[in-house]
Amino acid sequence: MTVAAYFRQQDNQILISRQQASDFAKSVADDFNPLHDITAKRFCVPGDLLFAIVLNQYGVTSHMHFSFTGMVTDEVSLILPEASAQLTLADRNDKQYLSIERTGACSRKQQLIDNLTRSYVAFSGQTFPHVLVPLLQHNNTMINPDRPMVMYQSMLIDLKHLDFNEVELELDNERTVMTVEGKRGKVCLAFTLLSGGEVVGRGEKHMLLSGLRAFEQTVIDGIIENYNQWKRDHQPV
Repeated sequence: MTVAAYFRQQDNQILISRQQASDFAKSVADDFNPLHDITAKRFCVPGDLLFAIVLNQYGVTSHMHFSFTGMVTDEVSLILPEASAQLTLADRNDKQYLSIERTGACSRKQQLIDNLTRSYVAFSGQTFPHVLVPLLQHNNTMINPDRPMVMYQSMLIDLKHLDFNEVELELDNERTVMTVEGKRGKVCLAFTLLSGGEVVGRGEKHMLLSGLRAFEQTVIDGIIENYNQWKRDHQPV
């Protein structure tokens, strides 16, 4: 995966244009969240792109925990810190957008970095509608069709070892849950990492949903159809 095509770097600073962020979301992650569209009023860079950049810059460690604390827009210039166990991506005004905890063994093998990035991003991009809609239905709630707000909050990956190159992710249905409080919801998307049939790790992706309302099948069907139409209309770069 050529992550470098989706950001610009000058010295220790990176900048991501709307077009680069949108191209990554649609062409790489198969993610058509309206927040990543170049015309979105509340545009933000996909969290999966930031994850890919971090792995590309710092490698893969046995334990990685990412916490997203701010929305990165096309006007934000992020400063890349020196490699350490605790990383913080902030702008020139010291506003923080992402913190990363990295402990255990570290690998800079490009094949491992590329395959883990590609597999995680592909898996993450299938969240809607394949995983999220059944969870919404089970909780008798749904997102606002006029202003869908699904935000990436955090993710973690724990690996047993780093002695592998190929890896794929598999949904862990038992640990994947959604909790709802009024118009807000939290989703824990759990997964297992496999290499050659061996379980090499586990992980979780946490998301926040807002503007929830009572579930309506016909409305959610319309949201899914619109989402699929956006995918059909997209011309890959």
